Amino acid sequence: MNEPGGTPPQRRAQNEPPGGGATAPTRAAVILPWEKERPGDGAAREAEARLAEAVGLTASIGLVVVHTAIVPLRARRPATLLGSGQTDAQGEAIGAQGVEVAIVDAQLSPVQQRNLETAWKCKVIDRTGLILDIFGERAATREGTLQVELAHLEYQRSRLVRSWTHLERQRGGFGFLGGPGETQIEADRRLIGDRIVRLKRELEQVRRTRGLHRTARRRVPYPIVALVGYTNAGKSTLFNAMTGAEVMARDQLFATLDPTMRGLRLPSGRQAILSDTVGFISELPTELVAAFRATLEEVAEADVILHVRDVSHPDSAAQRADVIAVLDGMVKDGALDAAWPTRCIEVLNKADLMGGVDQVQPRAGALPVTAITGEGLDALKAAIDARIAAGMELAEYAIPPGDGARMAWLYQHGEVVTRRDGEDAVHLTVRLLPADRARFERTAS
Repeated sequence: MNEPGGTPPQRRAQNEPPGGGATAPTRAAVILPWEKERPGDGAAREAEARLAEAVGLTASIGLVVVHTAIVPLRARRPATLLGSGQTDAQGEAIGAQGVEVAIVDAQLSPVQQRNLETAWKCKVIDRTGLILDIFGERAATREGTLQVELAHLEYQRSRLVRSWTHLERQRGGFGFLGGPGETQIEADRRLIGDRIVRLKRELEQVRRTRGLHRTARRRVPYPIVALVGYTNAGKSTLFNAMTGAEVMARDQLFATLDPTMRGLRLPSGRQAILSDTVGFISELPTELVAAFRATLEEVAEADVILHVRDVSHPDSAAQRADVIAVLDGMVKDGALDAAWPTRCIEVLNKADLMGGVDQVQPRAGALPVTAITGEGLDALKAAIDARIAAGMELAEYAIPPGDGARMAWLYQHGEVVTRRDGEDAVHLTVRLLPADRARFERTAS
């Protein structure tokens, strides 16, 4: 068991028990309560696509899904969310399949979760708990680990309405909170509150460090190109294809949780920085929206935003709407400027599954690509180049012939349009990013 200030223990492989040796994988059920008409949901996703996403999330943490069901939700029941007949029917199917964990793809109140566990005689995890579990398993950096632990504790604090026996369902949970059977709820809530305060303090320090890194990058300022998109849209595969990096890229939801950056050379010879970010998902838990805000800071700083979409996915339009909703939410919070769409390029990835880039229906401001084969990437890099150039300003400078350092800086950070060598000065017309121009003229004064 970790001490209160310790780091959450690493999870064991799902099929490897503490003492070694193989054991049967955990059998799971995925239940989707479905409201056919939800107000305000203009791009309502089909129930089958939503269920497939939930099954993918469940399978990504090593659970074997043996039962799935879409349950029409006519009215939300305070006690169990589902109606009594629906609860009984699913309980019979769960018992017949020997299910150990039931995933309910909705947000459950603590009371609903407890009542369903009693009715179904198995552990029950809602959508928030499932996503938290995935994030806890995938986070690798110090920042990612802190953010996951903070989100988990804020989620858990709201559920201290029963004994700690429910923590047994948290695979690889946070051991510093005490073992099952603990009933000192007030003491535990206070302990969680203290830990949350410490985590927020540590995260603030990490964010300050990231701010210093961004300041350092501005001193040698290359344009930032940020990848955003729905989870499993192929962002990391595209990142690798464009930069030659070897970031983990799998056909798996939430394969990337921590921001990664690499250099990117564009057709003009201009150098840029490509940033890979965490994938978006519909109905992201509110605890994670706040806790993972720092991972999206690179988007706010970006000169170009690449919105990567899985164009072959049947729910691609709804996924697009989910991503835009999150970015618009950042605008409302003041974390992103309202003009972000003007620097955004839609990348229609996985065109090979549609028969190739030529078979993808044209869309204004969007480019079809296949990251896994490289088809369409040259056109994408050219579009990034053009978008960066469009944001540049023309400036004219007269540089003394002996000032090679300043001339080299302009060649490195800008695009020299014309050059005229005179006896007393070299006259340059240069296209520069506004920040680069301001910095160059500030150092010259």
